[in-house]
Amino acid sequence: MRTIGLIGGTSWHSTIDYYRFINQIINDTFGNNTNPPLIIFSLDQFKIFELQKENNWDSIADILIDATRNLANAGAECTLFCANTPHKVYDIVAQASNIPIIHIADKTGEAIQKQQLKKVGLIGTKYTMEGDFITKRLEGKYGVKTIIPGEDARLHLHEIIESELVMGVFKDTSKRYILSQIKVLQQEGAEGIILGCTEFPLIVDQADLSIPVFNTTLLHAESAVDFILEKQ
Repeated sequence: MRTIGLIGGTSWHSTIDYYRFINQIINDTFGNNTNPPLIIFSLDQFKIFELQKENNWDSIADILIDATRNLANAGAECTLFCANTPHKVYDIVAQASNIPIIHIADKTGEAIQKQQLKKVGLIGTKYTMEGDFITKRLEGKYGVKTIIPGEDARLHLHEIIESELVMGVFKDTSKRYILSQIKVLQQEGAEGIILGCTEFPLIVDQADLSIPVFNTTLLHAESAVDFILEKQ
């Protein structure tokens, strides 16, 4: 098995799911308790959030470049950002890295294509919803169009992520709000929904919805397993 590095901490709650999913899939593959070689580099989320608020994405890129190099020096042959939002600077970091970085949108795009969907809703941080670093890749590589909530909803969803989910707080009122906004996107033509923040699967899952749900945490973890087992 090849060694993979996880850049986690954004948040540590969803990083746990990455670790759990990767190990479980490997266990299931081998039919025993075989574990893969994993190295985790955990970032300071508070510092990342402050830099985001300052719109200082160059410094975030530098932090991710440093993390990638540390993982490579520790023996990682590939890495991934355990969150959607850091992919805003994916191209900068990938160019500076001497090991591959698995993009979170690729396995998601493949999963949407597999279900033959053409239009999906996307919820995440305001940076993910308002930027094009996920949506452009989905459309350009996979022919998938995305729609996002309105401005007020985007701000409220972002607030739920930053003030609750990354702190491990899961409120019924917030879950109902998230589901209500997904319903709006469905009414606007979304055939499926991308949980484009790795914290959203901690509070919403397929059982809550009648349309396909694309859990970016799980899908990204599956990509990591593909690399570990040399399937890609």
